[in-house]
Amino acid sequence: METDGESYFVVKPFFRVDSPIFYPDTDVRHIALWILNALEKKRRTLDFLFEIVHNKRSFSQRDRSLLQALVFGVLRWRGFLDTIITYFSNIRIEKIELNILNILRIGLFQIIYLSKVPVAAAVHTAVEMAKSSSTPWTAGYVNALLRKASVNYQKTPLPDPLKDPIGSLSIQRSFPRWLIEKWAKRMGYQETEALCDAINTIPPITICANTLQTTRKELAKDLQHRVKNIRLTTYSPDGISFFGPMTSIPEMKAFKKGWFQVQDEASQLVSFLLDPQPGETVLDACAGLGGKTGHLAQRMNNSGWIVAVDKNEKKLFRLSTEMKRLGISIATTFSYDLNYSLSKGLTGKFDRILVDAPCSGLGVLRRNPDAKWNRSKKQIKIYHERQVKFLDNVSSLIKPSGVLVYAVCSTEPEEGEDVIGAFLAKHSEYTADKTLPGLPVAARSLVNDHGFLKTFPHLHHMDGFFAVCMKRGG
Repeated sequence: METDGESYFVVKPFFRVDSPIFYPDTDVRHIALWILNALEKKRRTLDFLFEIVHNKRSFSQRDRSLLQALVFGVLRWRGFLDTIITYFSNIRIEKIELNILNILRIGLFQIIYLSKVPVAAAVHTAVEMAKSSSTPWTAGYVNALLRKASVNYQKTPLPDPLKDPIGSLSIQRSFPRWLIEKWAKRMGYQETEALCDAINTIPPITICANTLQTTRKELAKDLQHRVKNIRLTTYSPDGISFFGPMTSIPEMKAFKKGWFQVQDEASQLVSFLLDPQPGETVLDACAGLGGKTGHLAQRMNNSGWIVAVDKNEKKLFRLSTEMKRLGISIATTFSYDLNYSLSKGLTGKFDRILVDAPCSGLGVLRRNPDAKWNRSKKQIKIYHERQVKFLDNVSSLIKPSGVLVYAVCSTEPEEGEDVIGAFLAKHSEYTADKTLPGLPVAARSLVNDHGFLKTFPHLHHMDGFFAVCMKRGG
């Protein structure tokens, strides 16, 4: 997990920062720089880049913690860091080479947020990184800026919270202004501030016990001496949260035995909302890597049939591998792009369908802080149109009296209430189900009068999700 790093002075020979190739024999800070540069060049997702790194190199717990702290910390506080860089730089920030800009961000983040890293060490390693990966003069530029900022960064002029509350919150909490404006208009200033603070807090690792192999109680007992601050989740009866694992998740014995999968509590509740029964036929329409597929199979006691659909065949291959690890045999994969209607041969075939639709991901910014810097209002509109289309394209596949659950890891109305409103206006055969027999009693407080399940990081200490269960008429 992300924790304060310790002093790290050694800088090994570096590689070309603009190279898509990862070289494993480099210093942790160089690896963080490689991830940040590759991410901003939109080469891969953050999860994928970390996967590349961990597949190529083994890390000590200390180095793993430092790497996490640097990457997530810079992404989380990038807006605030850039404001300071802008103030102290004699070069306009948009003119600074990406590689040098990220070196400055890493150095400044350590100076401000990592108390165990001496300022001199943060400046020294940043300068050495600049020397090994850019033109000679940039090392002097990096050195001068970081030394000035380390002493005077608190004097950086910021927007007056009384005259420009949106701008002040945007800079001090490090969020794009358009997003702060959007949230404040909907929730008010104080709740937006609370939401930002919750998103900027390092979240726990949350896992879902594989009830085919063990119980939550047995799993928690097995993990209690291998992790820190372990607790049972409040709303999901299958979840466990913790910090500071002694080893990486894939190296844990319980993980290798298939006793759990990593899954946030909000995501777990979606499976209870669908409430699949043993022996039924279920379509997981946007399966991805299979996080919900595995939980659905467990709810079905590994009896019945799940068709896991995704257009990415590589993801489906990994889903199949994950199902084997979990001991699940009822999941079949099918590669298809749901932007197009499925085969008519599947009409009326499924008892239940889950559409965990692609979305902006603005509900999971705690875990994916990079998303706040590459999302826009226009993208949310595009997601909305795609989400409505996906629901349209699977709506005929459900049996009479069957169940359709729509879910997104976003709390934006355009991706939640507005999607359901557009779908129900077109499909009178569907109605929102407010009975929700499979939902745990503890989670019923998360459902409003319309039958919409909504979760928020600042209110429920889990990811932000929207989900609704709809029933097809008989």
